[in-house]
Formats: sequence, C-alpha cells, structure tokens
Amino acid sequence: MTLNFTKMNGAGNDFVMLDNRDLSLALTKDQIEKLCDRHRGIGADGLLCVEPATEGGDFKMRYYNADGGEAEMCGNGARCFGRFVNHLHGDSLSKIRFETLAGMISAEFEAGQVRINMSAPHGLKLGENLPVAGTHLSVHSVNTGVPHAVVFVEDLENVPVREWGAALRYHEAFKPKGTNANFAKVLAADSIAIRTYERGVEDETLACGTGMVACALIHHELTGAASPISVLVKGGDTLRIGFTESAPHEYTDVTLFGPADFVFQGAVQL
Repeated sequence: MTLNFTKMNGAGNDFVMLDNRDLSLALTKDQIEKLCDRHRGIGADGLLCVEPATEGGDFKMRYYNADGGEAEMCGNGARCFGRFVNHLHGDSLSKIRFETLAGMISAEFEAGQVRINMSAPHGLKLGENLPVAGTHLSVHSVNTGVPHAVVFVEDLENVPVREWGAALRYHEAFKPKGTNANFAKVLAADSIAIRTYERGVEDETLACGTGMVACALIHHELTGAASPISVLVKGGDTLRIGFTESAPHEYTDVTLFGPADFVFQGAVQL
C-alpha cells in the first residue's frame, strides 16, 4: 500500500498529516508508530488524520502520539490540522470548526499563522508539593485538552527535563493515564519560556501547544498576568495565548496563535 502524506511543523512540533476524508485508511498502532519513527520512518512527534465530521463540525481531527496511541488533543497539531485542511481546499477557507476527543475546536487563518480556540480548561490544581526524582517540587496542574503538570523554575536551561519529566509523567498523583510535564520561567509580566516533556513521545519536544496554554494560565493564576501572554518554546518560536477568566479559576475564549508550516510531501510504502 502506498501512503501519500504531508509533513508539517507547528513551532517545532512536527507531524505526519493524512487526508482520510474517504475513510479508506485504517492504520494500526504499530503502523503509526513506525511512520513516526525518526530512524525507520518519516519521523514525527505525532500523526493527524482529516476525517468527515460526525457531530456538527466541518471536519474531524484524529490525533495519534508517536507511540501510536490516540490522544484527545494537540494544540500545535490542531493548528497544523487547520492549515492542512485549508490547503486541501485551495486555501479558500477563512475559518473552520473541527471535532476532537477534547471537544469542538475552531481555527482562523492569517498569512501562515493559525489561531485556534481551545476547549475549556478544567481540573486546575495549584501548588501540590510532590516528591519527584529525589527532590520535592511545587507542582501545578490543569487539563487543557490533555493533562499537564507545570513547575516554575529559575534556571530553565539546566532543568533535568527528561528525568523530572518522566517522573512526573508516571507519578502516582497523575495515574492512571499520566500527564505531560512542563517547566516554565517568567521572563516578564506578560512573557514566559517553557520546556515540555510529552506523554506519548516520552521525551522533550521543541514545543507543545496545550502545554503552552497550561503554563500561561498557571502564570496568570500565580501572578495575575493579563491576557495575552507570550510563550517562548525550545524551538525558538514565540506564540500568544489569549483567554478570558469568566469566574475565579474558570476560563473561556482560550486561544493559541502561532505558525503552522509545510515541510514536504511524499509517499511511503506500508
């Protein structure tokens, strides 16, 4: 079987994009893992499929982590998904709504940049003192489509992201599904930098959209920083997170704005 694909990246998060509007593809977990393998496949942090909508959206987004497991949501993936769908329609669309396991997402297009409206965050917890890899950390958490733990640090460059990230990802406090782990540093009142260890990739990635949103909201909770908040990721891009605090610790109109770029197209034998 020949599989046609497009490779995209959103702020350094890279994805294999597939057009499955005719539902002709039924990839296995092993096939997805192989496609995402950086040595024996195309190489990616995840894989996204465009499928027909079933719940009132324009399209459905299916997202799979690099380990082949399906996940509820990916912020950078969603921005790439939106731009990929627009490309399939000759770049004629100005806005789309698409279904995810985390709820309905909308995307708007601005000259290569994509703004997505995220699903409402939930499960906010602040300042849990947790034992992590031989030390104790003040850990905040929130679900922004997928679960995220957030730790603010002074020295972001030297944080042991793999060690602490893996320990948090499998921590007792986040069982049974585990969590993504983010480490953040305040740069200015309206600006933070972050590094992320992603569940399903099981390593640090260059960016994580839902992680950016989680860190920005926690930064607001801790400091009162106003929307929008700029987030610098390891890949070098700066994205903007917008939000409205509709009630104490409750948020609506959460947006993620940044680049979604085409890298190359190709075909591979399965």
